[in-house]
Amino acid sequence: MSPDTPEPAWTGVATLDELWEGDIAEVSVGGDPVLLAHLPGGGLRAYQGRCPHSEYPLAEGDLDGQVLTCAAHGWEFDLATGQGRNPDTCHLYAFPVRLEGERIYVAVPADGRPHHNRCRG
Repeated sequence: MSPDTPEPAWTGVATLDELWEGDIAEVSVGGDPVLLAHLPGGGLRAYQGRCPHSEYPLAEGDLDGQVLTCAAHGWEFDLATGQGRNPDTCHLYAFPVRLEGERIYVAVPADGRPHHNRCRG
């Protein structure tokens, strides 16, 4: 981050008691819908909350391990990386996420760029 770029604003969105390992949830951060994932093994990830293909809420999808399948059209994403698996030409926008104690925080970068990716099938 350059000295001219403002620090992102961190927002507390959940606790580990609210988002168990293997769960996903949609939260709102700075007006952006964000998919929060607590992966098997304990990793935390935060991605755009809408499918880059159909804008459907990703939290309504099916999670199998770390692979999320969108309920609208069956697109699949690896939640460890945000990379599309089907199709593999698409990826999810990733938000910074951190854990402090039991509280999960997500930040929206103050870079003025869109906080979501769009892809066509």
